[in-house]
Amino acid sequence: MADISAQAPITTDDIRQDYMAMTRRKRLYSGAILAIFVALMVAGFDLADARNAGGFWDGWHNILDFPAQVLSEAIDKAPELPAHLLTFLPALIETVNIAAASTLLGAIGAIVISLLATRGLARWPRLIPVFRRIMDIMRAVPEIVIALILIFVLGGGPVPAMIAIAFHTVGALGKLFSEVNENASLKPVEGLQSVGANWSQRMLLGVIPQVAPNYLSYTLLRFEINIRASAILGFVGAGGIGYELKNAMSWGQGKFDEAAAIFILLFLTIVVFDQLSSYFRDRLIKGRGA
Repeated sequence: MADISAQAPITTDDIRQDYMAMTRRKRLYSGAILAIFVALMVAGFDLADARNAGGFWDGWHNILDFPAQVLSEAIDKAPELPAHLLTFLPALIETVNIAAASTLLGAIGAIVISLLATRGLARWPRLIPVFRRIMDIMRAVPEIVIALILIFVLGGGPVPAMIAIAFHTVGALGKLFSEVNENASLKPVEGLQSVGANWSQRMLLGVIPQVAPNYLSYTLLRFEINIRASAILGFVGAGGIGYELKNAMSWGQGKFDEAAAIFILLFLTIVVFDQLSSYFRDRLIKGRGA
């Protein structure tokens, strides 16, 4: 049996050589992964370009034609722009209402399911994987797919859009909320349990006060995303300003000034809500203004 004490001691050169060898292996693996990623991207682009009605390389120089037409017609009919802004303002308000209602419903559902999916807080610990998979499914299905199904069942309007966005919001916020819950202190929960509080009381009084600022911060961030999502869903008949934009663009030349007015309203709305939510999120997390 070899004497362990007789082995040569590890020197600085040995450590340096091991480190350099590990670095070379890491670079080799990273280069191989990058090469595979680039090959997949090129192959995917070639396949999509081959199946497209018109080739990308044949038509890429026309990419600015539509924006130029919209801009030129908006400039020619600039005096009519304020009237268009007022005309489409109710549709914009409807879009914001869809986003607000879906965010509120989604946040409430996300709070409940995130608490049920957090270790140490769950009402039924054995069902934690089930609730986590439910959130994964809700987060994986795009809003537009859900909206198309609901429009087929319920007909066009804001209700399918609200349900679709709320469904996706539960999955997205539930994942974020569950990560926040894992950082909450369990001492208040244990104290409430020792005096006989039920699960709802322990969550409401022991956990929610700790994580409420983060909850509100993520909810405001999600509200920004839902405004854009509700505008996009309008293209499939889910109501709001997206539906008006689809109609204006479908009519083509002669209605591009209306499309320009809708673009301006959407841009201003997103900028305003982005600034407001950033301000309030900063106040909630840091306790001061931006």
